[in-house]
Amino acid sequence: MPALPTSAVIGVIGAGAMGAGIAQVAAQAGHSVILHDNQPGAAKAGIDNIRRQLEKRVAKGKMIQGDVDNIIARLQPADAIDALADSHLVIEAIVENLEIKRQVFAQLEALCSPDTLLASNTSSLSITSIAANLERPERMAGLHFFNPAPIMKLVEVVSGLATTTEIADTLYDTAVAWGKVAVHASSTPGFIVNRVARPFYAEGLRLLQEGASDAATIDALLRQAGGFRMGPFELMDLIGHDVNYAVTRSVFDAYYGDTRFEPSLVQQALVEAGRLGRKSGKGFFDYAESAAKPQPTFAEPANTELPALVVQGDPGVIAPLLERAQEAGLDVVYRESLQQDGSPRLYLGDLVLALSDGRCAAERAVNEGLDALVLFDLCLDYRNASAIALAASHTASPEARQLATAFFQHMGMDVAWLTDTPGLVVLRTVAMLANEAADAVLQGVCSAKDGDLAMQAGVNYPRGPLAWVDSLGLPFVHRTLMHLQQSYGEERYRSSFLLRRNALSEESFHE
Repeated sequence: MPALPTSAVIGVIGAGAMGAGIAQVAAQAGHSVILHDNQPGAAKAGIDNIRRQLEKRVAKGKMIQGDVDNIIARLQPADAIDALADSHLVIEAIVENLEIKRQVFAQLEALCSPDTLLASNTSSLSITSIAANLERPERMAGLHFFNPAPIMKLVEVVSGLATTTEIADTLYDTAVAWGKVAVHASSTPGFIVNRVARPFYAEGLRLLQEGASDAATIDALLRQAGGFRMGPFELMDLIGHDVNYAVTRSVFDAYYGDTRFEPSLVQQALVEAGRLGRKSGKGFFDYAESAAKPQPTFAEPANTELPALVVQGDPGVIAPLLERAQEAGLDVVYRESLQQDGSPRLYLGDLVLALSDGRCAAERAVNEGLDALVLFDLCLDYRNASAIALAASHTASPEARQLATAFFQHMGMDVAWLTDTPGLVVLRTVAMLANEAADAVLQGVCSAKDGDLAMQAGVNYPRGPLAWVDSLGLPFVHRTLMHLQQSYGEERYRSSFLLRRNALSEESFHE
């Protein structure tokens, strides 16, 4: 079945932010839309708000008034659900309550044509469960938009156990016709984005709880080194801790307490204190007008003369860092590797610099017989990253730390010293995101392509987690996860079987 034609009438139930946003998207695509809400006057108020938002774009020169008038003319408010009887597709966007949703869809099944497509915008409830009591559950699917729907590109097309391929494909093609980036997902807890994104928050919260660094510095590192648009703490403050914590609890409970999704006591305390983030005025950060903007903790300038940099082994993913060092005027000398795993080492005199591999610096220094070891973090783009995280072994002297600081500062990078923690910040976050994405692919939730696309279009990740792992090398990421698991002794860091298998067989996720 192709995408629904623009002559198809779209019904939307719920005139809140999500429902009104979805109605706007469909109307902008050329459909006649009936917006229903059971609160008298709510649908009309929702359409009035759409007009106000569009007219702001007119005032900025981004739209013309005629287009706004045409869009609004295609929107019809309805206080009674009976007005949706002739709709070709009805999208529900109401409260996240299973029984209420089931009642609504039972009404729709009795009211609408047998050919009407039914979809829920639920972000957390099972499509299979919502559709379970319908006579024709095969015509129902999830159509999960992201807030705000007119702006956010991603739509997850979620198939329940009974959903036919034809229905899912029609909804997928319709979402694309509406200008969205669509992905297929099966109805499992969190679908793609809300499941795969959990480690982004969880690893930041753990680093904070363990005293590895402060929230502002962790955020800065994920932005400036990892290339993420926002760090986990500022993002949780924006989302609202009540919402973010509830999603984590929902996924954790749905997976029978799997420790990969374990909620954080740090975030629970914020919720209990009513410190919900921006909407309450305080979360991890203070949003009062008089409050100072939180600043990351970076090292003071180190005025230390740098010796020649000796590179031992194949540079691999850090080759751009070495090119940057040369461009900054440093003398770089290459030598063959003596390491069995081929991992490169950088020498500044007696100081050894190495990319983190998931072990803490103390363990690695002991295992490899090193006196002065400093580990550095992963960067999305070593040529352009403006900050980096470092951690030193217990045997590294203050002079060695100063030398490491001076090296990265010489290339124009801010340096954040962490306590000696496994995987640092960016590496452990990326490894865990990829691990969760790999498990989603293994369990048939999505394809590798759709998993990556969802994380880029849905939460603005700089690169799809599985594509990132492919570029780093699966054996390296698998080894990092094994080291994290050994360090903590927790199932939370267990490597996905698919990631492990692909690492051993040297298969890319995107071949």
